[in-house]
Amino acid sequence: MENSIIGRKKEIGEIKKYISSEQSEFIAIYGRRRVGKTFLVKELFEGGFTFRMTGKENARLGEQLLNFSYALTDFFEDSLTPKNWTEAFRQLSKNIERMGEGTKIIFIDELPWLDTPKSQFLGALEYFWNNWAYYRKDVKLIVCGSATSWMLNKLINSRGGLHNRVTHKMLIAPFCLEEMEQYFQSKGFNYERPEMIDCYMTVGGVAYYLSLFDKEKSVAENINSLCFTRGGELTDEFNRLYNSLFKKGENHIAVINALSNAGKGMTRVELIKKTKLSNNGNLTTLLKELEICEFIRSYHPFGKEKKEKMFQLTDQFSLFYFKFMKDKENYGRDYWLHKIGTPEYTAWSGYAFETVCLHHIEQIVNALGISGTFHSPCSWIYRPTEAVINDANADDDLKTGGQIDLLIDRNDKTISVCEMKYSGIEYEITKSYANRVEQRLRTFRKVTNTKKSFSLVYITPFGLHNNMYARKVNKQITADDLFKKI
Repeated sequence: MENSIIGRKKEIGEIKKYISSEQSEFIAIYGRRRVGKTFLVKELFEGGFTFRMTGKENARLGEQLLNFSYALTDFFEDSLTPKNWTEAFRQLSKNIERMGEGTKIIFIDELPWLDTPKSQFLGALEYFWNNWAYYRKDVKLIVCGSATSWMLNKLINSRGGLHNRVTHKMLIAPFCLEEMEQYFQSKGFNYERPEMIDCYMTVGGVAYYLSLFDKEKSVAENINSLCFTRGGELTDEFNRLYNSLFKKGENHIAVINALSNAGKGMTRVELIKKTKLSNNGNLTTLLKELEICEFIRSYHPFGKEKKEKMFQLTDQFSLFYFKFMKDKENYGRDYWLHKIGTPEYTAWSGYAFETVCLHHIEQIVNALGISGTFHSPCSWIYRPTEAVINDANADDDLKTGGQIDLLIDRNDKTISVCEMKYSGIEYEITKSYANRVEQRLRTFRKVTNTKKSFSLVYITPFGLHNNMYARKVNKQITADDLFKKI
C-alpha cells in the first residue's frame, strides 16, 4: 500500500523501476536499525511476494532452515525441512519453476542472521543467484539487513562469488524534517515545527523511535517517558543499536564514545590515540560504516590537506545518550522536564541544533538560492601557536584564534558563513557577539588568504530580532526553510 509510506519517493521510484526491468535483479537494501527498511518493501509488495521469509536473530542453523521450510509451505506446498542451504535454495527454485509467467518477487529479510557459523549460507546463496536466478529474466531478489557491516562486506562489496552480483544497492536513511512532519501529521499529532525540531534534536528521524511517541503527550513528555523512566522503550537502545548493526560493535562504540567529547570532531590520528584502535584497513572500514549509516560525518576543514580530514559525531540519539543517559540509572521523577532550561540543556541544545542543520545542508543551500552552483560545506578552526601568541609584532587577530562551524565554499567567488543558533524565540544578535563574528571573519581571511567575499548567514528556528546587527546579516534561514521539500 504505497499511500501508507511516508516520504521515500525516490526509493519507491527506483524499486519500481528495478522490478519492471526485463532482467533478473538482485537488490540489497540496508541501513541502520529501525529506520523502516522492512516496512518499505512490505508496503510496496504485500500480497505480491512469490516468496518471503525473515532470518531469526541468534538462531542456529537448524532453526533457520526450519523457518525457511515453513515459509516454503506458506507460499507453495508442503515441503521437507532442507538439510542445508543448498538444498533449501534448490527447493525454492524448483517451486518457482513450476509457476507460470510473471515477475517473481523473492524477499529475504534480515539476511545476515541466516549466515550462522559453519552454515555455508553465502556459498549456497551465490550458487542460487549465479547458476539459476541470474539466467532468468523474471526473478527479483530483494534482501534486507540491519547488520550494516555484513551487508557491505559480505554482500555489496563481496570479493567472493557474489562479487559485482548485486545489481542495485539502496541505503534507507532516517527521515528529514519534512518527512518527520508528514509522519506526525499522518498519525494525528498536533506538534508545531519548533517542537518537531526539539524532537529531531533528541532522536533524529528514525521511524521506529517516532512510532513510540504518544500524541497525547508533548515531545518533552514523550522523551521523559521513553528515555528516563524505568522500562522506557529507549533506555537500553544505545547498545542494541550498535551491536545489531556492526560485527564487533564495541570498536564502533569506542569511536562514537571518543567523538562524543569532541564537538567539532577528531582527526584519524587523534581517534587512534584516544581509542587505542590499530591504524589499519579495519579502522578505515569501521569509519566508512559509521558514515554510511549517518552516525558520523567526515569533512575537510577549510584550507586543510586530505590527511587532516575530521570525523564528527552527528547522530542525534547518540549525542543525547552520552550527554544525559550514559551511566545514569536513577533519574528521579520528570527528570527531562526539569532539565529543560538548565545551563546543561542550553549547551546541549545549541550543539544538537547544529547537527540538525548539518543533516539538512541541501535545504540550507536551497534557501540560500545557490543550489545551481558548485558548493562544498566545511568548517574552519584556527588555534594560534605559542610562538604567535608570544610574538609582540604578531597581528592581534592571529593571536586570538577562532572557528566557524559551517562554511559553504562556492564557485561564484563567495563563501556563505553560517551561524547556527538555537533559540525558543527570535535570536537577538548583541553588540558583543557581532564583534566576535567580525573578529573571526578577519582572522579567517588573514589565516587562509582567501580573496572571496563573505555572505553572513544566520540559521535560527524563529529568525532574528530586528536590530542594527540583524540588518547587517545577508540571509536569514528559519525552521520553515529546514522543513521545505527538496
